[in-house]
Amino acid sequence: MKKILIVDDEQSILLSLSYALKTEGVEVITCNEIEQAEEALANTHFDLVIADLRMSGVNGIEGLELLKFIKEQYVTEVIIMTGYGTPEIEALAYERGALHFFKKPLEIQELLATVAGIGIPVKSYRQD
Repeated sequence: MKKILIVDDEQSILLSLSYALKTEGVEVITCNEIEQAEEALANTHFDLVIADLRMSGVNGIEGLELLKFIKEQYVTEVIIMTGYGTPEIEALAYERGALHFFKKPLEIQELLATVAGIGIPVKSYRQD
């Protein structure tokens, strides 16, 4: 069973990504706070973490802090997503070990291709 953790403070993103990524052989866990994500990581091995760059904190780069934490503590791929990306932030995400950096709104097919590329099963997905 492959496991994906999605971290975002927007419920609609959590629901849509969970729907898009949940398939046979894949469990998806969602968290809307960094602290919840850190607790989930401490208790479960995840094959992939998809994290929003900007959560409800004041500095706007909580996702990069989570990325650094994960890469120091776990063997897990991390995708960063944001609606507030700059080339500098994107470069910093890759420097810290991000597998991919997506700008919102996400292109679901591109996300699924990235996920499949690391060996996690995906279902075919159409946006209607």
